[in-house]
Amino acid sequence: MRIREINAMRGPNYWSISRNKLIVMVLDLEEMEELPSNKIDGFNDRLKMMFPSMYSHRCSVGEPGGFFQRVEEGTWMGHVIEHIALEIQTLADMDTGFGRTRGYGEKGVYNVVFSYIEENVGRYAAKAAVDICKALISGDSYDLEADIQRMREIREDERLGPSTGSIVEEAEARGIPWIRLNKYSLCQLGYGANQKRIQATVTSETSSIGVEIACDKEDTKYLLEQAEVLVPRGDIIGRESSLEAACRYVGFPLVVKPVGGNHGRGITVNIKNYEDALVAFHTAKNVSSKVIVEKYITGEDYRLLVINNVLVAAAKRTPANVVGDGKSTIKELVDEVNKDSRRGYGHENVLTKITINDLTKTIIAVKGYTEDSVPAKGETVILKDTANLSTGGTAEDVTDIVHPSNVSMAERISKIIDLDICGIDIMTTDISKPLEETGGAVLEVNAGPGFRMHLAPTTGLPRNVAAPVVDKLFPQQGNTGRIPIIATTGTNGKTTTTRLIAHMAKMKGYRVGYTTSDGVYIQNRLLMKGDCTGPASAEFVLKDPTVNFAVLECARGGLLRAGLGFKKCDVGIVTNVAADHLGLKGIHTIEQLAKVKGVIPETVLPDGYAILNADDDLVYEMRRSINCNLALFSMDEENPRIKALQKLGGITAIYENGYVTLCRGTWKMRIMKAENIPLTYGGKATFMIQNILPAVIAANVRGIGIEDMKVALETFIPSASQTPGRLNLFKFENFSILLDYAHNPAGMRALQDFTNNLEATVKVGIIAGVGDRREEDTNELGSIAAEMFDEIIIRQDKNLRGKSEEDLIKMLDAGIKMKDPHKKTTIIPSEKEAITHAVKNAQKGALIICCSDVIPDALELVMKFKEQESKGELKFAQ
Repeated sequence: MRIREINAMRGPNYWSISRNKLIVMVLDLEEMEELPSNKIDGFNDRLKMMFPSMYSHRCSVGEPGGFFQRVEEGTWMGHVIEHIALEIQTLADMDTGFGRTRGYGEKGVYNVVFSYIEENVGRYAAKAAVDICKALISGDSYDLEADIQRMREIREDERLGPSTGSIVEEAEARGIPWIRLNKYSLCQLGYGANQKRIQATVTSETSSIGVEIACDKEDTKYLLEQAEVLVPRGDIIGRESSLEAACRYVGFPLVVKPVGGNHGRGITVNIKNYEDALVAFHTAKNVSSKVIVEKYITGEDYRLLVINNVLVAAAKRTPANVVGDGKSTIKELVDEVNKDSRRGYGHENVLTKITINDLTKTIIAVKGYTEDSVPAKGETVILKDTANLSTGGTAEDVTDIVHPSNVSMAERISKIIDLDICGIDIMTTDISKPLEETGGAVLEVNAGPGFRMHLAPTTGLPRNVAAPVVDKLFPQQGNTGRIPIIATTGTNGKTTTTRLIAHMAKMKGYRVGYTTSDGVYIQNRLLMKGDCTGPASAEFVLKDPTVNFAVLECARGGLLRAGLGFKKCDVGIVTNVAADHLGLKGIHTIEQLAKVKGVIPETVLPDGYAILNADDDLVYEMRRSINCNLALFSMDEENPRIKALQKLGGITAIYENGYVTLCRGTWKMRIMKAENIPLTYGGKATFMIQNILPAVIAANVRGIGIEDMKVALETFIPSASQTPGRLNLFKFENFSILLDYAHNPAGMRALQDFTNNLEATVKVGIIAGVGDRREEDTNELGSIAAEMFDEIIIRQDKNLRGKSEEDLIKMLDAGIKMKDPHKKTTIIPSEKEAITHAVKNAQKGALIICCSDVIPDALELVMKFKEQESKGELKFAQ
């Protein structure tokens, strides 16, 4: 067995609209295609022994044990590997549960599809599942625990922490989209100009001065003292020589901690003599240049969480500890505590497993203990110097018993320090009484406090502390932080449609970001070059804080490679579906290609619009899968599908009596005569009319009026600047050059219809074969070219995409000869040399039509010829 490739879906995709996080592994079973599970001696027994928990897998049988039944009856290894990949993730505490195994379109090759929680864990699971399956087939031993532990480690390295994760989940529940901006906890909520950012529990609205104050314990303590907040007596020193005087001033017992510390680093508590204070001083100095020496307040550790100046939760925290039974060692007691099912690795469970590290050994050594000591029955042994949950501590929710005086104090502190989210650490014997009565004190104020203790306390009520954070960031009811997104797909015309819609939105005053096969544009600035029709380019636009309107071209490649770069859009357009790129990524039929394109309309929000081509059967069929409003366009006003939707009061766009017309119900609103729209070249480029129709519907449903549409259509000139590579016509003194991106049979047919209407003494075509297409498609391109042109120059793409130059030329030439064996054909592999040859040998009145794949290079060359002509430097062979 061999893995060909592994792709991770991160958005709506060919396999599932709702399950965005999927691994798609292309697996070649090789010789195992002839050996299903029932033909391998002992395979099922070994599988059951390694994975007894797989009994819960129902599979297609629909009952527990169903998968084992399928294995016993005989199933292929791709199906087995799918279930193994799911089960090992479950064993690593990442229960996902969705899987599919489907044929790839080649004998013995399968798409093994399964869900994941963390992408790199999913990728690891795919590879490990294949290795495990191989071991089960051969009967070799396999270290399953090593894989499970490694997956846990990968998850802890890459997952969002509990605090960030809770805010993201709350945002998702409200329909607020989000994007992770780095591999840590920096996340964006909302899109474009409406975005807010969080980093753990610090937000884009958190005061930087407040954070700076909270991180400086000296400043914090000073401000709180000035405001008559109870804080422990203390002193801040930087030298060992000052320690003795500080100890006398504060008095034992005391606490020593670094000024700039966090997460309990460098803190030593309950110090009762100078020698211990000296050790604690040097520990703190390792963290900060200045050290706080302050009175050790007896009592219990409480954390009060204040969000937007309102107390939302409180927890009593207890450091990691064990209670002696008079028989077991400290190490044995820790092992017993760690058996609690609530304790896990890192943040995977409510509680974290306790570890015995150097700090633990130092703490218990104060009592004369080692990890092998046996504490007395009932004796509590503290193992950590802070109550953090991440070191094994526990938390009890006490929100409902906090005294009103303490609530008022906490909320006042948040304003004094100027933090929208802060955690206030208090030491007191009873939080239900005012601090003045208990002799308690405020120990610390934390910016970016952890939420875990409140979200999942060891005991007491969990508190949804993420909700008030999202309330603060998006205060208006129903505010999702979204911007309008118009997504366009189809085989041909999607780039022009995208550009035209973006132009209309810009004319309306929006700050537009749009993606095309030429690059990514923010307003009119090209910021990324190349084919930018995938999810990364979409995210580039949606992350830009200046953009308040997005128009995204979405091609099949990105959809199959990683899914969409967004989960929902407001308008989804499908221009058409024609045979293109078939035979790639397991897509072998035009029906499968239509399913890929159909992802776009399926992601439209319920109050949005799917705009579909009523003249295309496959596109029209997509209406059955949408969960939104339907709008249709057609080049035929008598199309019965158009008539039916008009009777229902729906929105349609049609080409009638020479006009581009928008209809609401049966009422017609003529926008412009097609021949007066520059994009149509006086009505000669009928396929451009087909691109205009969905654009006017999209503009209309997004509130752009008819008059604004007219102005936009009049000013959208087919040119190298506005429509690069789409019918760019350059007129020279003796000849003309037409640059176009036509690259598949359907596109070439549309180009043929247009060029048939252009006068020329001779038409010279410059064409190329594309390596990632079927041989019959390349043959057809050659045949169409033979019909279109009087002379043909075969060049070659920069990227051969898997085929040799010789093979592609041979395929094109074969297609040409099928149509016209005597067609004049020249082979010039370099596009630059091919165009140059055509120009230098151009006859008077010639039309040179260049079907280019690298538009910027071809445009640059043509503009160079224009400059040479203006200077009288353009020389001809004749």
